[in-house]
Amino acid sequence: MSMTILVILAHPDSGSFNHALAETVCSTIKANNHQVIFHDLYKEDFDPIIPADEIFRNTNLPPVISEHCRELQDADGIVIIHPNWWGQPPAILKGWIDRVIRPGIAYEFQEGDTGEGVPIGLLKAQSAIVLNTSNTQQDREINVFGDPLEAIWKNCIFGLCEIPKFYRRMFSIIVTSDLKERTQWLRETETLINQVYPGINWRK
Repeated sequence: MSMTILVILAHPDSGSFNHALAETVCSTIKANNHQVIFHDLYKEDFDPIIPADEIFRNTNLPPVISEHCRELQDADGIVIIHPNWWGQPPAILKGWIDRVIRPGIAYEFQEGDTGEGVPIGLLKAQSAIVLNTSNTQQDREINVFGDPLEAIWKNCIFGLCEIPKFYRRMFSIIVTSDLKERTQWLRETETLINQVYPGINWRK
């Protein structure tokens, strides 16, 4: 069955490897006969600043935010692509999280809990993929910094939203990588997308 996959890219440089990753992700999904909803947050000049009145659950959202929320709700899968900046997503992507992965849209809390906030996931998506780039060696990222992006995406965001399947790949070191290495990384990305969102053979 055909799926709708939401792809979110957050990198300001159109010539970046993040953009190459996004292009590979989108082209592979389309080649597998699935629909892609793609947002390049920097190109679209997404406003990451959440106004005070938007915090409330039942507020009237701006049209652009309502559209992002609807796309998130309708997605069968989610792919997020961004660099590792200080162990965090870029600010524009953090703002997208704040404004779009909202209570009542992506999750809610059980009624009558005692304040601990037991989450109930609301999203249709059964899988999420996060692709990161970094200039830190993987062992240093894990052993020295604790791999904060893993905790943010796997536990704090997609875990809270109860998306059952989570995949993440960090590509490093970007600054010293050559064409051969980057080509191999793009092949790995294509393989991952094919595994998670395999192709459909339409019957004539």
